[in-house]
Parts: sequence; C-alpha cells; structure tokens
Amino acid sequence: MNIVSIEKLSKSYGMKNLFSDISFGVDENDKIGLIGVNGTGKSTFLKVIAGLEEADDGKVMIGNTIEVQYLAQNPPFKPSDTVLDQVFQGYSPIMKLLREFEQVLLAAGENPGDEDLQKQFIALSQQMDGMNGWQLESEAKIILTQLGITDFSAKVGTLSGGQRKRIALASALIHPADLLILDEPTNHIDNDTVAWLEEYLHKRKGALLMITHDRYFLDRVVNRIIELDKGNLYSYSGNYSLFLELKMQREADQEASENKRLNLLRNELAWMRRGARARTTKQKARIERFEKLSDEKVDLSQDRVEITAGASRLGRKIIEITNVCKSFGERIVIQNFSYIVLRNDRMGIVGPNGSGKSTLLNLITQKLNPDSGVIEIGQTVKIGYFSQENTDMNEDLRVIEYIKEEANFIPSADGGVITASQMLERFLFSPEMQWTPIRKLSGGEKRRLYLLRILMGSPNVLLLDEPTNDLDIQTLTILEDYLDDFPGAVIAVSHDRYFLDRVVEKVFAFEKDGNIRQYVGGYSDYQSALALENEAEKQSQNQGKDTSSEQPQSERPKERSRKFTFKEQKEYEEIDAVIASVENEIQIVNKRINTSGSNFTLLQELTELQQQLEKKLEDLFERWTYLNELAEEIENHK
Repeated sequence: MNIVSIEKLSKSYGMKNLFSDISFGVDENDKIGLIGVNGTGKSTFLKVIAGLEEADDGKVMIGNTIEVQYLAQNPPFKPSDTVLDQVFQGYSPIMKLLREFEQVLLAAGENPGDEDLQKQFIALSQQMDGMNGWQLESEAKIILTQLGITDFSAKVGTLSGGQRKRIALASALIHPADLLILDEPTNHIDNDTVAWLEEYLHKRKGALLMITHDRYFLDRVVNRIIELDKGNLYSYSGNYSLFLELKMQREADQEASENKRLNLLRNELAWMRRGARARTTKQKARIERFEKLSDEKVDLSQDRVEITAGASRLGRKIIEITNVCKSFGERIVIQNFSYIVLRNDRMGIVGPNGSGKSTLLNLITQKLNPDSGVIEIGQTVKIGYFSQENTDMNEDLRVIEYIKEEANFIPSADGGVITASQMLERFLFSPEMQWTPIRKLSGGEKRRLYLLRILMGSPNVLLLDEPTNDLDIQTLTILEDYLDDFPGAVIAVSHDRYFLDRVVEKVFAFEKDGNIRQYVGGYSDYQSALALENEAEKQSQNQGKDTSSEQPQSERPKERSRKFTFKEQKEYEEIDAVIASVENEIQIVNKRINTSGSNFTLLQELTELQQQLEKKLEDLFERWTYLNELAEEIENHK
C-alpha cells in the first residue's frame, strides 16, 4: 500500500538547482536508501518529505493517519533537558507522569504506610498503563543502553555531539511511525552498535527512508535504492550490490542512446550543409528534426573525485610506540601498548565509543602526552591528520583561500605539479564554487574540502579518524583507491565495516581495561577470529562434561521413535507450566526495568537477564513444537 506520494518536486538554493520535477512513492514495506554525491540536496530532500522545508514546486501527499518520524543529521536539543526529556519530546504527558511517579516513590519510601500515597501510586500506574508508558520507558532505556547512553538523568548540554545524535536516534526509534526518516543514522556510533541498529531496522515493521554511506548497512537493510544525481532521481529495486549492477546498465544504455543521437545528428548536419533546393513540407520536418536532435543533450559527465597527489619522502624510521599507558582519572584507556609502524602499514582501529581510539591518534600527533611510555616519530615523517571534527575551519574564507592556506600547488605522482584550483575541480568544486564562502557548503562538502586540505600537505603518514562520517559513497570509493597506492602508512579509526575490509590489513581492537589486541586481516577477518575464540572458550568450558545427550539436530536419526521416552513424557506433561513460568519471569523483569531509574548497573543486569529469559522462552517454544508433533505422530500410529 502506498503511504507517501511525491509529485513533480523541485527545489533550488539561489542559482543552484538541487532537484527538478521529481516524482516517486513510498510503500508501507519499503526500506529505501537515498544516495548521491554530497551537496546534491539529499538532506534537503528528506526535510521536504518530512514537512520541515517547503519545495519550490510540486507536492508531498501523506495520508492523514500516517505517522512520520524524522532524525536530522544535526538534531536540535535543549541543554537543560535530561536524556529522557529529550527522548520523550512529543510525549510530555508521559514525562509528567514519570516525574510524579518518582516523587510518590520517594515519599512512600519515607512513609511506607501512607494510604494516600498508595492510592496515588495505583492511580499513576493505571494512567501509565493506559498510555503504554511503561513499555515506552522500558524501550527507551534499552535502546539508549544499546546506543551507549547509560546516564538517563544527565543534562543534554553536558554531552558530546555524538552522544546527542544517539539520543535523537533513540527518540526516533521508540516513537511509533509508519515512515521512519533517518539522516546519517550510523555516524558517531561504534561497530557493535551499527550491527545492532542494522538488525533492529531489518526486523522493524513499517517504511524506512534513510541517507547512509555505510555500504554493508545498505546491502543488508534496504530493499530499494534511490539516487539523486544532477537534479534527477533514479529508483532501483534491490540492495546496494544490485544497485551497482543496475546503475552500470543504466549508464551504459544512456551512453548508447547518446552515441546513436550523435550519429543521427552528424547525418542531419551533413544534409543541412548541402543546402536544400526546395522547401517542401518533408524538408521542413527534417530541419525541425535536426533542431530537436541538437536540443536533446544528455549529460554523460561523471562527477568523480580524482586524487593523484604525491607524498613526501619517507625514511626508514616511521613511528615507534613503546609501553604507552594513558588514563583519564580512574579510567584506563590504553595499557602498556607497544607497536612499530611500518612504511606500508594499513592499520584499522576498532572498539566501543569512549574506549580510547581517538586518544591513540592524539598521542601519536602529540596533542596528548602519555602517562608513561614513549612515542618516537621519524625525522622524515609528515603526518596528515583527518580528525573527526573540522572545528578549526574558518567558514568566512572562500573555498580556494582555505586550500591555498595549506599550499598553492602540490607535486603529482608523475613528477609534475597540480595547482590548488585544479585539485579543487578534481574534488568536484567547480570554478564558481571555489569562490563560495565555506559557510554556504553542505556538511559533506565541508568534509570533502577538509580532506583535500589534508592531502594538499603531501603527507607520508595518514591518520584518519572516522573518515567515512559525512563523506558520500563516491568520494569514499576514490579515497579507498587512493589509499591502495599511497606510498606511506595509514592508520584509520572507523566504524565502517566495508571501509575497513577494503583498506586495512591489520585490526587493533580496544578491549576492557585499556588492552589493545592485534588481528591480521580486515574487519570481517577480525569478526571471524573473535567467533573462533568464543567457540574455543565454550569448548574449553564444556570439557569434562557429558555432552552425549546434547547431540546436534543434524546428527539425530531421521526416523523418530514412535513413543515417548520417560524423560520426554515427563517434559511433555510439564512444558506448558514451564513456559507460563518463564513468561511470568519476563513480566517481572520488565517491571523492574521500568522502575530501575538511573541505576545503570542494575539496568544492565536486568537487560541481560531479560535477553536470557527471552532466549530460554524461544527454545522452550521450539521444544514444545517438537513434543506436540511427536505426540500427534504417536497418536496417529496407534
């Protein structure tokens, strides 16, 4: 069923046309990924659909009963709000009831026998039940915990930009919506959280429309891709892998059609030049055909970032890290880490948010000092540090002025030179855009410009801190190609699994207590190694136990016994009561989660217990199905 219809939508900013005469629809089960080069108007397009911006022309039609939730790329917030206040924006009655509930609980703790307080407690509980408040609060706390937010009473103004984005994401996820619109949901979250969000959105019912540059995420979540390209919108059924095939076919068809048009045009031009002896109706029609062919121009130029810059000479000694330790107060982030960086190293750094990944890069660049240990940098090393935030960018400068502050030209790989203006054009900044103030660029265009400035310094060691945030897929693809031939070491902190698989040859994983473990290969190799380690640990724990009764399903005889064993008979008689008991336990745990307040340790324990009970219940249902099928089979063979 169609829930949103977009008809002939157009939008421009000044002289820049973002999109023209776009029409498409969203069905109730669509999971759509929107892609395109930065600056093409993707975020604006989402805002128009969400009703936050007006289109110049066209209309967006959304049914009266259709609920839409929108997550902005840079969501607004109130510094004085708590985490839960921010999550429950639009649900103020629930927050009011929660505050009253807390006050009653506090008063009841001081006066446990007060009958009026007990009546208030019951009345508030009933109101929360009627508004589904307990369920929403429980979901909010679980999702926030999964996203790495554990202090639910913290003031939003004290949190980082990444933490605020995750709170806004939690708010968008818990609110019921027929259409969920997400602008860069995977930015600022770590690899494990991206995997959790991927699974959550894959299972979620309802339509999804999102911008993301995470290619694995697109491949595993979406069933349709729309591409915004030069003001036009192209729709492709399927995931990212299928999109690549279909786009290649579309561009090949366009090129063939354009070549055919040019051949016809050449023939018509030859006829026109010979001159017509008489102006018959047929000849006039041919002249009109020539004019029409001349006007039917197809833009086959590909907006493509080209990076062909040489690097400075690199000596034998690169970076040597010896027994480095770093703590912040009581929290140890790096513990006794040693490593010698080699000339052509391709290192990926992964770990939970706040584990110390960016801290390691800041130690290497000497923005921070280690508590103990030594980091030695070779004399010929020239570090290019693409940090997570380009906060030092003077947005009053024009684009070309910002680049020329670093260098007017750089040596190319073939021994020549490339000027700042030429490099800007290769990075999709046209001559007109080069004189645009930086403040007028989109977030993605600013990141692309910042990357260019780093490369203009001709570094021979690249430190990349979350390079995939806000860079479009096309820029990432070319950056990956560039890194293949980069004549120096690359150290990248990233949550983008595709980028890590594509670029790195070693993974350094931050673990608890500041330990850093090294794995050979890309991110998928690291995940496989972890799985093997976990399996080996399970086998070690099971050694000495009698596991003969735990025979895998695949090894059981295909022909089942026609009667219950004594154990199966007893299990068959009792399993309904066991299932009811586990369901009751889950209800009790859910209630405890709802009243756990901001006690994070307790909430974590309860959440783990909830997951264990739900897994146990799932296994019981499978066993119940088996036993009942066996009972039917026995009955049929009597």
